[in-house]
Amino acid sequence: MVFFSGTKTIGILGGGQLGKMLLTTTRQWDINTKVLDPSNSAPAKIACNKFIQGDLMDFETVVDFGSDVDVLTIEIENVNTDALAHLESAGIKVYPQASVLKTIQSKGLQKQFYIDHSIPTAPFQRFKSKALLKEAVLKGEISFPFVWKSETMGYDGYGVQIIRSNQDLEMVFEGKCMAEEMVKIDKELSVIVCRSSNGEVACYPCVEMEFHPTANQVEYVISPARVSSTVAKNAEKMALAVSEAFQHVGLLAVELFLTHEGELWVNEVAPRPHNSGHYTIEASYTTQFEQHIRAILDLPLGKTENKVAGVMVNIVGKEGYNGPVIYKNLEYILAIEGVHPHIYGKKETRPFRKMGHITIINEKLEMARKIAEQVKETLEVISN
Repeated sequence: MVFFSGTKTIGILGGGQLGKMLLTTTRQWDINTKVLDPSNSAPAKIACNKFIQGDLMDFETVVDFGSDVDVLTIEIENVNTDALAHLESAGIKVYPQASVLKTIQSKGLQKQFYIDHSIPTAPFQRFKSKALLKEAVLKGEISFPFVWKSETMGYDGYGVQIIRSNQDLEMVFEGKCMAEEMVKIDKELSVIVCRSSNGEVACYPCVEMEFHPTANQVEYVISPARVSSTVAKNAEKMALAVSEAFQHVGLLAVELFLTHEGELWVNEVAPRPHNSGHYTIEASYTTQFEQHIRAILDLPLGKTENKVAGVMVNIVGKEGYNGPVIYKNLEYILAIEGVHPHIYGKKETRPFRKMGHITIINEKLEMARKIAEQVKETLEVISN
């Protein structure tokens, strides 16, 4: 493979923490990389061979960036898919494919994709504007409470809100949106599937996600999920079915609802490395980041099983603090056995901004979860 210590290049659209962690594998294997990101202080800048500052949504910028790479991939969905399609037509390998990404970028198209492929998902209605949604509520076609979702540009809890009243409804953004039926959820689960261009498929074990009650962000990822073996196998089976339907190349994180009635419904997917897979760095035989590189280069996929139980806790900016970041009490958590911090390199903190994550590994899952809570309570991401 001429990618190894050779002249071929992987291009990555997005230079955030996911890009930075992808580059751990490329540096280990001496693979040439180029990164595009809007910010000149992007975390991935320090680890790539070439960094270019530019707009990921600008057609010409993305085409110019991708025209001299051999494989182009992403670490964020919000990129110009028309540019990706243009590069594909010019012979550049683009993974995930432009058509896959275009469907996933729109929550409405994504939900309709599940309906078209008989994949269980929460009932929903789509609206072209906030005004039309308000009209449907006024007519009694939509009842409180429901989940409002912006069709585009949502991430890390942004663009999703529980609507319990007309007052809540007034606070949501303008533009295309969905009203999704409130589901009585027992647990939120995730399964990451990896698919190579040659059709080889590997599936990581089902994990459990615990969310912050107000920020709608994942606080903890627990691997393996605390569910029955039947539920875990069914979750993996459903994720594989979603992967098969999309025919993507690379990673696909499939987020699932486990209802009180024991049903599994697909919530949404992400065609890239995912927060629910960060635990794999310490707990798995093959990290999700290495697996993604293997897939897009058509290399044999690695073993996906856990070596040990793992719990990941997200490090986010503390409420009330904006500015240059300070990690308070980091030295105390480093004294705890099995604790592995990952600091992303973002220089500025703000409330609930993802600044890093910490994985706790332990032979006993419940002990790892207990330590994770201790870590969450001890470490503070603040500023002066």
